[in-house]
Amino acid sequence: SGKNDPMKTADNIQRHPASPEFDLLDLEPDTDTLLADVIAGLSAEHKSLPSKYFYDQRGAELFEQICELDEYYPTRTELQILAQHLPAIADRLGANCTVIEPGSGSGIKTRLLLDALLQPAAYVPIDVARQQLIAYASELALDFPELAVLPVCADFSHPLEWPAEVQAAPNKLIYFPGSTIGNFAPEAAIGLLRHWREGLGEDGALLIGVDLKKDRRVIEAAYNDEQGITAEFNLNLLRRLNRELGADFDLNAFEHYADYDAHTGAVRMWLISKREQQIQINGSSHFDFELDEAICTEHSYKYSIEDFTALAAKAGWTSATSWTDAESKFSLHYLQTARD
Repeated sequence: SGKNDPMKTADNIQRHPASPEFDLLDLEPDTDTLLADVIAGLSAEHKSLPSKYFYDQRGAELFEQICELDEYYPTRTELQILAQHLPAIADRLGANCTVIEPGSGSGIKTRLLLDALLQPAAYVPIDVARQQLIAYASELALDFPELAVLPVCADFSHPLEWPAEVQAAPNKLIYFPGSTIGNFAPEAAIGLLRHWREGLGEDGALLIGVDLKKDRRVIEAAYNDEQGITAEFNLNLLRRLNRELGADFDLNAFEHYADYDAHTGAVRMWLISKREQQIQINGSSHFDFELDEAICTEHSYKYSIEDFTALAAKAGWTSATSWTDAESKFSLHYLQTARD
């Protein structure tokens, strides 16, 4: 079977040298997985595409630009929370901590965390954007020469086993900054958190960023920036499908739209068809679009502190503490594995 087998482990995957400083454990999903997911999503009654496919090389670059926008509050707000509370976080984690980061991206916040920790033992970035992952891991390996950097190219939303040296580490932290947990519907979020809980064992911890419910105007502005970078990020998903699956999406025939549903607490991001059209994928699959028909490309759930604490408890986590900014826009939660 291909690289997309979610249960392949470090024992049966060949390690590919990515630089002199580290080996890359490559579990990257292949195009068969992408094709199957896209056909399933566009065949549904309400068309959708998985948001995890935003992050090809261009998508990863665009998201970094989004994080710097005035309207996009989560990144700078979380950085403020981190700067204020890192000493307390580092003290809780202690020495020789192994940090595992699903969806590592470019890791600006991670550098702050690693700098604050006392002799961190290892860092395991997990990301599906392979080029960005290799570049980031290479930089970290140079900047933190005493740190074992163990990158894994994989879709972290599927169950996977970490490298053997990580599984054996006694002091493990999963670091999940940003608001990525919000991209999972609540039941799926519980499933992901439960999988991590089981993987860590009895003495693990989780440091996770969670976007908070707030004024609709603040939320919607973050997903409809004036420069149109979020729109370009959304449309880039279609560009990727054209390139990798031989699709024929006309990017000028779709437009970006995002709104906030206060009832569910979720931002919904869409690509709206501007005309009647038919799209073909891979030369064999055809999909008809009506005028104004939408493809849902992302949900981003927002929580109250209490709601997220209750959700995490269903997955076996105990809330040790949480922090917010002065305006309660964003939260950072420190959770520990619950004891039976």
